[in-house]
Amino acid sequence: MDIERFNADWLQAWTDKDVDRLVAFYSPNTVYKDPQTAHGLTGREALRGYLETLFGSTPPMVYTPDTTWHIDGGFCGRWTCDIGEGGKEGRIRGFDLVLLEHGLIAHNEVYVHSLTDAS
Repeated sequence: MDIERFNADWLQAWTDKDVDRLVAFYSPNTVYKDPQTAHGLTGREALRGYLETLFGSTPPMVYTPDTTWHIDGGFCGRWTCDIGEGGKEGRIRGFDLVLLEHGLIAHNEVYVHSLTDAS
């Protein structure tokens, strides 16, 4: 599997807010955690519901891959995200821990922090 391509395609689905395409990257019993779901979500359908609500309540967000590191069973990926048109509502840097099973995301933990112009 080309991890860099997988990561770029996956982040593009986040940018596009394409719930169906995005959920297809995840295994049926996936575990997903981010700052809003610290205890995590389990399963594609729970993730689907979360994404539909999230995408309906957030401005445009453009995710850009930065660096991808191969690890046993998956990868870690760092990215940036411009929030709002042209990033006018802010910019964040994120880091994903992604564990794969049969080419699908079985476990995904997301960590983020805000960036300032000097970052």
